[in-house]
Amino acid sequence: MSATANTDVATNEKIYGVMAEFDSPAAILHAAKKVRDAGYNRWDTFTPFPIHGMDQVMKLGNSLVGWVSLGGGLFMFANVAFLIWFSNAFDYPLIVGGKPMFSVPMTFVPSYIMLIMGGAVGSLIGMLAFNQLPRLHHPLLKKARFEMATRDKFIMVIGSQDEKFSVAETSKLLEQIGGAKITVVEDED
Repeated sequence: MSATANTDVATNEKIYGVMAEFDSPAAILHAAKKVRDAGYNRWDTFTPFPIHGMDQVMKLGNSLVGWVSLGGGLFMFANVAFLIWFSNAFDYPLIVGGKPMFSVPMTFVPSYIMLIMGGAVGSLIGMLAFNQLPRLHHPLLKKARFEMATRDKFIMVIGSQDEKFSVAETSKLLEQIGGAKITVVEDED
């Protein structure tokens, strides 16, 4: 990392990143390839509709929310099965009509219901955690031009947390790859 990047970030700790606009899906896809090839890791694109191939360019994999959901479901399934076993066979054994103390068919239905409930709660918790929510304020929402990303503009933001980030160098790169209306986004938090 250059000395410029170190002093740039050190003097401007409130900088969230640098934002640039692009006019077409092809332009932002081309820009994303250039930013990736330049070695940046902390960047994102905001578009009015999904762009085919952007996830491969950004090297995005499958979400981890599914694994959190699976973990929550299995956790609840195992806990309910354990609770039924513990209650019937160990804590309060009550023999009624010669029935077994622990029966898999009897245990499966409530355990399965709680598996679904645990999966739903795991999905919610995973989604909130991986999306870093709730965040009541986002610095991009203060930029009037950012609203255009929901209409007809394609916006790229390179974050200041990136090890290669420098306001001057990053702005220069965005300008070279065709970015328009390049602005520095400041974070007030």
